Amino acid sequence: MDTQTHKVFYDRLSFYYLEVPRFTKTEDELEANFDKWMFVLKNLHQLEKIPKKLQTKIFKKLFKTAEIAHLNPEEMKAYEESLKEHWDQYSILETAKEERDIEISINLIKEGCENQFISKITGLSIQKIEELRKGLKK
Repeated sequence: MDTQTHKVFYDRLSFYYLEVPRFTKTEDELEANFDKWMFVLKNLHQLEKIPKKLQTKIFKKLFKTAEIAHLNPEEMKAYEESLKEHWDQYSILETAKEERDIEISINLIKEGCENQFISKITGLSIQKIEELRKGLKK
């Protein structure tokens, strides 16, 4: 709200204040997701492993992200290099697979196979197979 005119800026905007230091539940008392999030916000800096009550996909992802964020510069560089290497390998394999699928498709086109069959065998789209077919006719 505007402090001078007291006109509401946007009536659907709300603020909620969480007083993390006042949250006192222990790991054994955690039931609702809100409690679990408050527990993590308050205790993440001192947790060495994921508590049993937080063994869900979202909290595992949170802990993994926090672990990465906590790496020193040398570890971060090594981590980023390993990610780059992983994605480079993935790209190489995907490119090789696509080239193999194209080669198989061309051979099947030459044998007179229908587009639907070729698509089912190679996973290429009908459109891509039609492009290959047109390219062979030139």
